[in-house]
Amino acid sequence: MSVLLRNLASDESGATAIEYGLIVVLLSTAAIAAFTLIGTNLGTSMNNIAGQL
Repeated sequence: MSVLLRNLASDESGATAIEYGLIVVLLSTAAIAAFTLIGTNLGTSMNNIAGQL
């Protein structure tokens, strides 16, 4: 029984999964912000071009 508890206490696979989850959230947030900025700038550029035509 003590071996099982010792192995459970030293198991870090849950911590690794949480770290990967946090990395995915961070990258997703950065991607959403970048796509929003690019979309806004692209829309403004297209409106300017359409206005000049």
